[in-house]
Amino acid sequence: MDVTDVHHSYRQHAVLGGVDLRLRPGTLAGIVGENGAGKTTLLKVLAGELRPDRGTVRHRGRFGYCPQAVVLDDSFTVRQHLDFFRSAFGLPDLLRAREVMEILAFTEYLDHRAGLLSGGSRQKLNLTLALMHDPDVLLLDEPYQGFDWETYLRFWELATSLRDAGRSVLVVSHLAYDIDRLDLLWRLEGGRLHRQDTRTEATA
Repeated sequence: MDVTDVHHSYRQHAVLGGVDLRLRPGTLAGIVGENGAGKTTLLKVLAGELRPDRGTVRHRGRFGYCPQAVVLDDSFTVRQHLDFFRSAFGLPDLLRAREVMEILAFTEYLDHRAGLLSGGSRQKLNLTLALMHDPDVLLLDEPYQGFDWETYLRFWELATSLRDAGRSVLVVSHLAYDIDRLDLLWRLEGGRLHRQDTRTEATA
């Protein structure tokens, strides 16, 4: 993914003021920033949900997007969500979805309605839907909110396995948790990305 000089404003309020970003295959990267810094706006631009006022975003291959606000139909079961997205993605089966659910310890919830799931379980479904078509680039906005400690660790195992399989993973959060797991880290401040050191870089 290549991002060049991306700008975005809401009326007279400039949120993004020239964002440049390159995310190569096989990279696990993070963006941190204060609440209101523009992280969600940036992810929406990267995912194509928002059109930038200026600049370009180029994707190579398939991408998946896990937004911070879980978008589910509360009347649908987990299985119905998977079937709906399988059809939308044109997938022959649910093999990858079941693999992700196995990693997240979520398989027992197939016939539960989304509206009855806990916040953490809803987030597991959200993440499964973003990953079930095996994207080359994965964009994650606060992906582990609501997770217990075990699921949090399982999430990082999943993210690391994706990176090791040649995928690009971008995790956006307001706090720099576990930065030693990341290959690259940026801070979004003043509408721009600023490179930060990670323990991985320091020991490389």
